Amino acid sequence: MACLLVGREGARSGQSGCEGGQVATVPVEGGPTSGPTVLRMLLGAQLRRLREGAGVSRESAGWEIRSSESKISRMELGRVGFKERDVADLLTLYGVTAPDERAALLKLARDANSPGWWHRYGDVLPAWFQSYLGLEAAAAMIRTYEVQFVPGLLQTAAYAREVILLGHRGASPAELDRRVDLRMERQELLRRSDPPQLWAVLDEAALRRPIGGATVMREQLDALIAATASPHVRLQIVPFSAGGHAAASGAFSILRFGDQDLPDIVYIEQLTSAIYLDKRDDLDFYAEAMERLCVEAAPPERTAELLTRLRDELYRA
Repeated sequence: MACLLVGREGARSGQSGCEGGQVATVPVEGGPTSGPTVLRMLLGAQLRRLREGAGVSRESAGWEIRSSESKISRMELGRVGFKERDVADLLTLYGVTAPDERAALLKLARDANSPGWWHRYGDVLPAWFQSYLGLEAAAAMIRTYEVQFVPGLLQTAAYAREVILLGHRGASPAELDRRVDLRMERQELLRRSDPPQLWAVLDEAALRRPIGGATVMREQLDALIAATASPHVRLQIVPFSAGGHAAASGAFSILRFGDQDLPDIVYIEQLTSAIYLDKRDDLDFYAEAMERLCVEAAPPERTAELLTRLRDELYRA
């Protein structure tokens, strides 16, 4: 499957291998490949390699667990949960008999079914967005381009509240608080001991749009200026003077993972849904667009200066 259609979160959120019988060691929550989403992807990739190595078709594997070929495909893509009994039956079919190897893969199946930290926000978090949070939390690098808003990972609480309100005007104050808390907790990944590299490119329009008014915007630009000093955050601005540019079609993000078995994923949010792309041609197209954007944008060393000028010009204290 090249892409997965999912729903919308709200206004913009904005070493493994089985060669030689070796089984991946995957850290649990908090590590660079943490979270149930990525554990499912890793387990699925290993089951696929074992199946192909044993010369077993997806149809035969599906029959073995009293299911279908499409279920095996979804399992191998990490897009469904795993029943421990099914994994055990598949390992037997694939000829995996070593106790240690079976135990490691069965433990991975159990861990992959554990809820992520976002589970406690189930009252405001649609089930379809949980996959993205898992991918975001597990990414080694997040490259994002934004046209309308500051990226969710760099938003202040006041700015986030105003952005969320655009998509949830009927929400109660308590619900808005929960949604803001969720977005703020997402940002904790940038304060981990092993944070991902965040490379954000913002269109100047996102900084000139007065979301929440001058006070909110000034605070937000101050936060972005502070972020430029972080060693794991790179921020660039595409000024209006650049004219047309490589990503005229809109915002997108590219997620890259530390495990070589996990493909990059492109995330594109739409008005009422979002898509994940993992087809090689799509990945190459968006990676090239991102590279061109980084060239067309002002260099990172000028970002603090540009933000300061915009802050003082547009949002005087």
